[in-house]
Amino acid sequence: MSRLGLATASLLMMAAAPYKPPETGTRIVYRHATLIDGQSSTPRPDTAVITDGEKIVAVIADRSLTDAQLNGAQQVDLSGKYLLPGFIDTHQHLATPPNRPVAELQLERLVYSGVTSIRDMADDLRQVSDLSRAAIVGEIASPDIYYAALMAGPSFFTDPRTHAVAKGAEPGAVPWMQAIDDGTDMPLAVARSKGTYATAIKIYANLPGERVAAITTEAHRQGMKVWAHGMVFPATPAEVVAAGVDTVSHTCYLAYQAMDKRPDSYQNRFPVDASLFKSDNSVMSKLFGEIARRGIILDATLNVYPTAEDAAKLKRPPHCTVDLVGKLTNQAWRSGVTITTGTDGETPGEEPWPALFDEFELLHDQAGMPPAAVIAAATLNGAKAAGQEKSMGSIEPGKLANMVVLTKNPLEDVKNLRSVTLTVKRGKQFPRADYGQ
Repeated sequence: MSRLGLATASLLMMAAAPYKPPETGTRIVYRHATLIDGQSSTPRPDTAVITDGEKIVAVIADRSLTDAQLNGAQQVDLSGKYLLPGFIDTHQHLATPPNRPVAELQLERLVYSGVTSIRDMADDLRQVSDLSRAAIVGEIASPDIYYAALMAGPSFFTDPRTHAVAKGAEPGAVPWMQAIDDGTDMPLAVARSKGTYATAIKIYANLPGERVAAITTEAHRQGMKVWAHGMVFPATPAEVVAAGVDTVSHTCYLAYQAMDKRPDSYQNRFPVDASLFKSDNSVMSKLFGEIARRGIILDATLNVYPTAEDAAKLKRPPHCTVDLVGKLTNQAWRSGVTITTGTDGETPGEEPWPALFDEFELLHDQAGMPPAAVIAAATLNGAKAAGQEKSMGSIEPGKLANMVVLTKNPLEDVKNLRSVTLTVKRGKQFPRADYGQ
């Protein structure tokens, strides 16, 4: 190739990564912040955070900064502002069906809203894996994406969504979405899932308890996380928990444990009997106690449930209302269960803020969690759910420089989490004022 051709190729490569993280040696000092670090609910005033490339290298009192630390570094004055770890949405769907332009717009809004990581909970991984790559190298404005390959019983694969995400191939027979029965070669099935570069296997539907346990055991043996529905139909919530999964999604599904009759398949789900939960239910107390004892994380997803008033207007009654799910999530939280902020649905694209902020407010207003607990759910707990707590979820040396700057104190009011003015993801700055430019 000629020198001109090489130069052109080099320019194209540079232009292809406009959101690339800064190189090691690029030092930035964020000064005079009130730090809410993701580990303590006590804010630390007048704190400095030093980043080098995509990592945090120091967190100290601003008065302790040395000339050597400041020399040659960019300085960002955060006086009067609040610095938190980047937010994590633990339940997103980016590609069912795949639509790259829509997904990129969704991801752009997320990162400019303070969201630095998400869990994608099973989609067409042909597209999600490339979105994940593009996010990491900076080709697109996006949170980092950790995703799951799905497993379910063969009878689930009549669901039209499975056809949408396997287009061009057979639903249930692709590595990112597999039908599992008693004849499945489990080590091979898990290895196929792992080959998609998935972080986890999502156990979805129409599997008995022993099969949930078999998938979980083999996934863990191969170093993968297991993210499961709270009930897998017919596998009960208690059986899902006993299998040793890492996270369970949807508080509503857990409520089936307290009912004498439960759905026998995903397709045959029916509403939860709310009369069983007027006060703390003893069956749920036992279940939540076991979830807490095992360190299983609850991806509550209050966002997907209607209010009682809205439910009354629906042609078909919902499985739960947000009032019921809030009450049950509060019981789980009081029982010591680790809660995260997952949405499983988005606000319309023209809205300025993603649904994650609705989930923050629902966890506070409906589930009774104080602002500090909501912040923990949105940061360090989310990092644990994604299996990434060693690299994100709190502001401390050695972790990724994933941070969000607020103009208002979120410990006073969770609505103040909407006062985002700057996102830092892997050291790259995303000023809120640039969103939509």
